[in-house]
Amino acid sequence: MQTRPILWSFRRCPYAMRARLAIHASGVPVELREILLRDKPAAFLATSPKGTVPVVDTGSKVIAESRDIMLWALGQNDPEGWLDMPLIGHDLIDHCDGPFKTALDHTKYAVRYPDLDPVEERAKAMHFLHDLDARLNHAPFLLGPLRRMADMAILPFVRQFAQIDRAWFDAQGLEGVARWLGDFTSSARFAAVMQKYPPWQSGQDQVLFP
Repeated sequence: MQTRPILWSFRRCPYAMRARLAIHASGVPVELREILLRDKPAAFLATSPKGTVPVVDTGSKVIAESRDIMLWALGQNDPEGWLDMPLIGHDLIDHCDGPFKTALDHTKYAVRYPDLDPVEERAKAMHFLHDLDARLNHAPFLLGPLRRMADMAILPFVRQFAQIDRAWFDAQGLEGVARWLGDFTSSARFAAVMQKYPPWQSGQDQVLFP
């Protein structure tokens, strides 16, 4: 009998990362099941027919979108007030998940898109980062003095973009973004959500998170 929600996750996936960040902040206990995307267990595919992470199985419903998982966790407990943000915060997440993620993928996986110019795609991604940088040059976080859901939903994707070519990224003069990203990747919360676990196997002991 399922005793707590099950979170299917893949450590390096930025969508799964944002879900783990919100669950960690909420303190809502889940059973974490780490998988390998190249070797997806049958129990995972039964929960997520699309074969994508993250997925939460609460026992009564399945939540298959990372943003919905963030809202689910924070809706139960939001001690740091991540949900207390204006509508522009949701607009920023929309842009991250749409045009920015598209340009990121076209840059990172350029070999898959031979008809596109990776330099032009990288420039498209930079438009969003310059917008974020303008915000972060005036405040510690995207929406002011405190972190909100927008920060934690977007940071994993900015990190992914930065890692495509870190030397190039560091030379772009994005001082606000660099500080914001550096504070995130050096934080205790980032270390907690990026802890390595062996891939889940049927019958193994539960991994409780957070």
